[in-house]
Amino acid sequence: MKRFILLILFIITNINFTNALAASDVVFPADWKSWTSVNTTLTGIGALPDCAADVSKLPTIYQKTVETYCAVKPGGPGSVAVLVKPSALQSFEKRDGKFADGANLILHLKDMKVLFVTSHKTGAPSYGVFTEDGKDITAASGSLAAETCNSCHTGYQAFCKSGQCGSKK
Repeated sequence: MKRFILLILFIITNINFTNALAASDVVFPADWKSWTSVNTTLTGIGALPDCAADVSKLPTIYQKTVETYCAVKPGGPGSVAVLVKPSALQSFEKRDGKFADGANLILHLKDMKVLFVTSHKTGAPSYGVFTEDGKDITAASGSLAAETCNSCHTGYQAFCKSGQCGSKK
């Protein structure tokens, strides 16, 4: 009976752990440090606004961005960078949505040492969240979930095209 109870506890614990982290299907771009840092409206600010900031007069996508990233780190995630794979720079600049397969875009939360990676496969974007050293921390739900990235990147068509939200300034 003890073995049966231990087996059930192991299964429940394993299921809960699996639901907490759900690795993405995005491959970590090990060469990300060599990617091009681009100046965008977001990076022009230098950091995402503090979570207490009044962002009600900003476009809805910026309000949602602040809300999402404040859920990642109370008080706000701090300084950011937008990185583009050098071979994807021309598509990024044109906003033509024609990205090659693989990781192409990164939102780097510098103070948190976290990378939100946009990858493409046959033109369709997918998302993953990694630490700077490559640990996949994509969650099954919440602000670190690929589905959260997808809902914003597809929900704001006026700002986002093929996973790219924002443009070079």
